[in-house]
Amino acid sequence: MDASDSPAIAVDNLVKRYKTATAVDGISFRLAAGTITGLLGGNGAGKTTTIAMIMGLVSPTSGTVQVLGALMPKQRYRVLHRMNFESPYVDMPMRLTVRQNLSVFAQLYGVADIDGRIATLAAALDLTDFLDRPAGKLSAGQKTRVSLAKSLLNKPDVLLLDEPTASLDPDTADWVRTRLERYRAESGATILLASHNMNEVERMCERVIIMKKGRIEDDDTPAGLLARYSRETLEDVFLDVARGRDREVAQ
Repeated sequence: MDASDSPAIAVDNLVKRYKTATAVDGISFRLAAGTITGLLGGNGAGKTTTIAMIMGLVSPTSGTVQVLGALMPKQRYRVLHRMNFESPYVDMPMRLTVRQNLSVFAQLYGVADIDGRIATLAAALDLTDFLDRPAGKLSAGQKTRVSLAKSLLNKPDVLLLDEPTASLDPDTADWVRTRLERYRAESGATILLASHNMNEVERMCERVIIMKKGRIEDDDTPAGLLARYSRETLEDVFLDVARGRDREVAQ
């Protein structure tokens, strides 16, 4: 296989067991470079554990994860500089200003022109007016934009998103989605999006993987899922899967 045809993320028979529970139970999928894929599932479905193993933060019990050709977590240092993660649930140090926070992360990521990169992101993500404000003094929408800027500091080839627009008003959420779509279009990055916002997934994702009890319950395009379950929205599909209702296979 030509290197250009290799998947950005390859998950094969991935299992993660804890003492009293199996969080991920033998899942496999491949994500092509430059695609946006939604990872759906109810609480306890295994999404967060799957993302943690893709990032190399959690070691699998069995199976493998490869990101950009590197085996995670053993070879994670080959590709960490080409990856990043964004979640509104992960706070930055509250006493540091936005500029100071971004500067610290940029140093950790090995960004060459830190001041220039921060200035570029501040202009693109409308951060300039509060760059020198403590992170703890920001609104929810401002914190999300700063978190997004942090995740783009190193121009990642793989971007993992966990509920990127949670708790945002519709206008701000749309603003964030537009910037993410623009970044993917301009950079060719691969994005894996875990979200409970079905409208967000339907809008952004070319493919949707639905997990339940640690396993992949379904995997298709949004249109394919709607047709197979004879539903008009992904929310209805999600409820069918979550509640174990029989799907109606389209003829």
